[in-house]
Amino acid sequence: MRRYAAILSVLACLPAGPALAQPPSSGRTMTVTVYGNDPCPDAGASNEIVVCARRPENDRYRIPKELRRTIERPSETAWGARVGAMEDASRPTMPGSCSAVGTYGQTGCRQQMIGQWYAERRARSR
Repeated sequence: MRRYAAILSVLACLPAGPALAQPPSSGRTMTVTVYGNDPCPDAGASNEIVVCARRPENDRYRIPKELRRTIERPSETAWGARVGAMEDASRPTMPGSCSAVGTYGQTGCRQQMIGQWYAERRARSR
């Protein structure tokens, strides 16, 4: 048991894996985006590194491309037609439906039969 405690104490004193392979930091790195012909700022201290990314002048007040979302073109279907299609798709699970899934299935089947009877009656009278 003491042997395991000694091994654990030695391992706890060692730094974690990748930290051994990395050289100590030589300074601070600063990334700056400049637009058009703006000058790149100078480093403030001797151990500071400044990296400049240059973009066109007309992108100065725009949202960067990395943050923009692509917006799909609006659909050619009218809003009312989309609502109707959504209602038709959810009709089997709504009250009054003629299915085993929806609520009041037996009354929905009866309503459907009555509606079919009226439709057939109207078709015969024409």
